Amino acid sequence: MVIEDDIAIVDGDADDDSDELQPAGALQAEVFELTIDASSNGERLDASVVRAAGVSRAQAQRLFEAGAVMVNGAVPNKLATRMRVGDHVRVEVATAKPLEVVAEAIPLDIYFEDAHLIVINKPAGMVVHPALGHSTGTLVNALLHHCHDLSGIGGVMRPGIVHRLDKDTSGLMVVSKHDAAHQGLAEMFAAKSRGEAGSLARRYLALCAPGPRREVGRQGIVRTLYGRHPVHRKLFSSKVQRGKPAVSHWQLVEALPAAALLEFTLQTGRTHQIRVHAADHGFPVFGDTTYGYRQRDDRLAELASGLGRQALHAHVLEFAHPITHAPLAFKAPLPDDILHVLAVMRTHT
Repeated sequence: MVIEDDIAIVDGDADDDSDELQPAGALQAEVFELTIDASSNGERLDASVVRAAGVSRAQAQRLFEAGAVMVNGAVPNKLATRMRVGDHVRVEVATAKPLEVVAEAIPLDIYFEDAHLIVINKPAGMVVHPALGHSTGTLVNALLHHCHDLSGIGGVMRPGIVHRLDKDTSGLMVVSKHDAAHQGLAEMFAAKSRGEAGSLARRYLALCAPGPRREVGRQGIVRTLYGRHPVHRKLFSSKVQRGKPAVSHWQLVEALPAAALLEFTLQTGRTHQIRVHAADHGFPVFGDTTYGYRQRDDRLAELASGLGRQALHAHVLEFAHPITHAPLAFKAPLPDDILHVLAVMRTHT
């Protein structure tokens, strides 16, 4: 463990707030099941997955990393696990399902628009692109109605999308309108994901409860390795032995009696990076039911339940225009639901 800018940083020992655009979410999953008999006793789990689902060893590894493999109803720790007679293996393989993504007249909060791109302020509760369980009501559905000419840019399921925010994270996003703009923006976000310097900057406001300990100061850097959670394979963790580097800069905006409003600047863009870094380092995002802490204070627990989402908002987006190269900068204020929580917390003792 090292100390950097007054905060303890864990360097790989045992916060869509993401620039990493994952493969298109499949609209259905095919389930394969296998029960180990005497002839396959002692077989490695990866071999069982290959037999059950008819996939390659490399595909079995990816399925395991995605949390799609279960043994006896639980997520296994490693693919090298030896199977025993009676063990039940279950594998979910995402498969593409043809779907016509329809345009829908959904209002958009537009901050900027020209012939090449559009910048919007996404509300909490809106899914970015169609996926399992969300084939309508997404940002893509709204964009297709507003722009009319996005079809196919970046893929049929996510036309124009170069980055995303989680369903319950609000804030600024940029969407491309044609292939050249898409390529330029995608290169910026890919460089950000790798931690490279460039014109792209994104800053988030997060209400964290509790806030950072007083002794760590008013700002700091969380620098870790980052990867799939070792037990809960559908989640992410910064407490891993191997993974990609992840760096989050934070600064105190306002100290509250039981919380703190922080601004996060991403040096890298990993899936859920802010939420994971904040939780793993003792100041989880308020209302985050996936990575956060259960509020012991009844009033705060009721407040979190009423908010119904993580108190995370992408409030600053800066980048060079992919076609004109002009510098662009946008700032979206905190939405009303987080402002309400802030107002209540200011009076909480």
